[in-house]
Amino acid sequence: MWLFHKSKYEFIRLRRKAYVVSGIVLALGITGIGLNVVRTGTWQNYGVDFTGGVLVQIRFDQETSDSDLREALGGVNAPPITRFGQENEFVVRAPIDEESNLDEVADDIAAQVAVTYDRDGFEIVRRESVGAKVGEELQGQAAMAILFSFVLTLLYIAIRFEIRFGVAAIIATAHDILITLGLLALFRVEISLPTVAAILTILGYSLNDTIVVFDRIRENLNKRGGRREDPYRLVNRSINETLPRTVLTSGTTLAVLLSLLILGGAVIRPFTLVLILGVLIGTYSSIFIASPALLEIQRRYGTADPREKERKRAARRAAAV
Repeated sequence: MWLFHKSKYEFIRLRRKAYVVSGIVLALGITGIGLNVVRTGTWQNYGVDFTGGVLVQIRFDQETSDSDLREALGGVNAPPITRFGQENEFVVRAPIDEESNLDEVADDIAAQVAVTYDRDGFEIVRRESVGAKVGEELQGQAAMAILFSFVLTLLYIAIRFEIRFGVAAIIATAHDILITLGLLALFRVEISLPTVAAILTILGYSLNDTIVVFDRIRENLNKRGGRREDPYRLVNRSINETLPRTVLTSGTTLAVLLSLLILGGAVIRPFTLVLILGVLIGTYSSIFIASPALLEIQRRYGTADPREKERKRAARRAAAV
């Protein structure tokens, strides 16, 4: 891309400002999590996939408000109701326990609606049910899947590059996941199985973007004189050299996701929203989190050149003698 051809932006110099931005967003996410715990007792807006319950999607032929439907289902004691899809389309979520009959709960919701509304004036578009115990198991399995992906990420990058690259990638990936989960809590996005799939997709996208930058850093280190170049300049130059590819990949991905968000309908909207957040955060973190973290690890815990390490060991042995 001509805009980024031979770019020389000082990304590393802006790293501390980026840390402040990340800290603010994380703080907002933690605030959203705290509010969720106070209001609902859970830190995320879990769907019936994880909490167990019955989801009934109802489409009305006549104009209907959520308040009218809530009155039909018991007023203040009615289960949660949200608009979904078209203008007169709603989703009713009813919690259940292990002794509840899922079909009976769904049928009871439809029967209550039929008391107030003409039976021919609405249609049950969809019904889903998950047992409470199954929902708890799915929560644990989702957490294990994310944790397992962290371990595989560390092993993969440690083998392909060096352990310091793997640690830096884990820091950036953890940053992406924490910010994404915080924003989901803040905006009360429903967490379902497709949402978890989107979060795992974010892991792969963020990792891929980070590896592209890290691969260029390694190439520049292995060039003649690369080990003697100032690490800050080398890393900053590597980011600029991969910037056209990063912007082009992220831009085209976002264009497709925005189309899905606008035209795809309410069914895949949470999934698409999570992916959009992930692409934006992953692109940002590969530049402002992963690369500075690599520099910080290098500054604190050693040099990248094995020959330099050996020279330092020899100097220490000579001094001891």
